[in-house]
Amino acid sequence: MKLIALQFKTDKKDYQRNLDELVSLINQCQENSLILAPEVCMTEFAYENMQKASEFSEIVIEKLKELSTNKIIGLTLITNSKDGFLNTFFMIKDKQIIHTQSKSILFPLGNEQEYFIPGNQDDIKIIEINGIKIATLICFELRFPILWEKIKGADIILNPAMWGAKRKDHYETITKSLALVNQAFVIASNSANDNMASGSAVIDPFGDLIRDDDSKIISMDFNKETIKKVRKYINIGLDK
Repeated sequence: MKLIALQFKTDKKDYQRNLDELVSLINQCQENSLILAPEVCMTEFAYENMQKASEFSEIVIEKLKELSTNKIIGLTLITNSKDGFLNTFFMIKDKQIIHTQSKSILFPLGNEQEYFIPGNQDDIKIIEINGIKIATLICFELRFPILWEKIKGADIILNPAMWGAKRKDHYETITKSLALVNQAFVIASNSANDNMASGSAVIDPFGDLIRDDDSKIISMDFNKETIKKVRKYINIGLDK
């Protein structure tokens, strides 16, 4: 299986253009890939057009279902609930939504709490696909050790992000640490917008990584034996 981080710019006004870009990139990825796109990459945060963005999310989901045969696709989209708008992560495989969770800790410097309601932290959990344990933390959630505890033991950790350029070093350091501490593969997919950090990467349990700020598609082969090897070599109690 290929682990793939996508990294591209989002047009704040032309949502269809963003979807066309995402479709093109997904079509370039081989079958049996786990593909992660940046946080809210279809609309950006769209504070002035939340309803329009949430309606477009429905179009995105249906299109990604079409593309998900023999591929796993993950991204966050703006969704609307009876209580307010959410930043919701979707994992889609073989034309089905197989997991959702909404961002539970909102970023105060971005005023997210004024426009979104927080998701339920109980939804942050490990899910198993074909014997592989996968978990997700959304952008700012990376900074909270209590959430790392909830995903301890995962084989692959996903992080879709819209992480600012001023804290680029933080993003690259924390995502690598996530791989090392959890002895897991990490797919970090960050926005390439001009004010964002890029820094997208695929990182293995030993901390070896592939990162390229100039690439839209960053990939690495997944090998479960690598996880077993590091957890046996440096046993911190994750290999159960």
